[in-house]
Amino acid sequence: MPFSSSRTFSSGEDVKEKGVASGREFILLTTALMASSALAIDLMLPAFPKMREEYGMSPDSSQVSWIVTAFFLGLAVGPWLYGPASDKYGRRGLLFAGLALYSLGGILASVAPSWGWVIVARFIWGLGAAAARSLSTAMIRDRFAGTVMAQLMSTITAVFLLVPILAPSLGAGLLRIAPWRIVFWFPSVVGVLLMLWARRLPETLAVDNRRPFTWSAVSTAGKEVLTHRQTISFTLAMTFLFAVMTTYLAGSEVIVEDIYGYGNWFPLIFGVVACLLAVNSLNNARIVKRIGITALLRRMSVIGLFTSVALVVVSFTGNEHPQFWVFYIAVACVVPVAQGLVPNCNAAAMMPVPHVAGTATAIIGTFSTAGAALLGSVATSAFNGTVKPFAFIIAMFIFIATAFIWWGSSGENEGLGSPT
Repeated sequence: MPFSSSRTFSSGEDVKEKGVASGREFILLTTALMASSALAIDLMLPAFPKMREEYGMSPDSSQVSWIVTAFFLGLAVGPWLYGPASDKYGRRGLLFAGLALYSLGGILASVAPSWGWVIVARFIWGLGAAAARSLSTAMIRDRFAGTVMAQLMSTITAVFLLVPILAPSLGAGLLRIAPWRIVFWFPSVVGVLLMLWARRLPETLAVDNRRPFTWSAVSTAGKEVLTHRQTISFTLAMTFLFAVMTTYLAGSEVIVEDIYGYGNWFPLIFGVVACLLAVNSLNNARIVKRIGITALLRRMSVIGLFTSVALVVVSFTGNEHPQFWVFYIAVACVVPVAQGLVPNCNAAAMMPVPHVAGTATAIIGTFSTAGAALLGSVATSAFNGTVKPFAFIIAMFIFIATAFIWWGSSGENEGLGSPT
């Protein structure tokens, strides 16, 4: 049963169809699918010291962060496999293929004989995770639009962030009762379970709305996406905002354990920041409905500027070794603000191109994820035993993102006016 993208979000208004997820179940299922990528990242973090030991790295080596970077690169490439193809063939079948690849990637990583093969497996794993992430977004875009989509994406993000809150503690718990490679096996099992649950998902792209899968059609759609100022500016903003998260993911364990020596507290500390991310996303869902996307983006970006400056100032205190709790309070202010802007930027980028949602999702996803992964990798390589590079780079990313937000929200824009 196809759904109209013009329908407004209400968890109880979908027409019930036997054996098909609708309403709250549709939202929960798409949220779980999106969260599978976070599980495949955050569950790994407590195992970093074991990985360094297993593969002969130094205790403070940032090389282990490639476990995150390779996965994100797979996430970036994957949408090009799924987006344009799903515009022709529909979302559902390709989703199952991606989930199978997700589970396979975890299995390959768990049996990999060397670090190089682990990285290859993580890239394959990311390719599979891209299906759940990009096709869930496209399925939501098939059914919802504008401010309603931004509100819904913020709500989904808030629930999605339960995974970063719980996954590090879950990973630490699994490491106490099983060999460290359990952090690869566990998500693989989750992928299989998601495949079984996803059988209840409806096909959201009506046959009449499908587009031919030819390189000419993809090129035409891609040109439309890449030449629309609103879409490209918010995609660039999202890239630098997402880079704040990749830098945090790759650098937080090193900072907490190697600079401050609080490795045993890392799951709790990481969970606290994730809780703040979730709270901010819930507030975003409420506020965007009241004041609209443009006002919220501009106000939050200015707050992001002030918090990032505060983080840099804090990094200079304590003879380049600020008090841990002071530093992490600053981090806990900056990261949630930056990530709170992402769903709104994503919704704003998608607004002008609903008729090529699959291809648009591919381009936006590839650009923002690959860019963020590479920027995060560069940021991590700048580690010098202090928190200053971390603070400076995050502040720089937020300043650049803010510039793109203001550029994209100025002049004539589609769907960025008053709330609906």
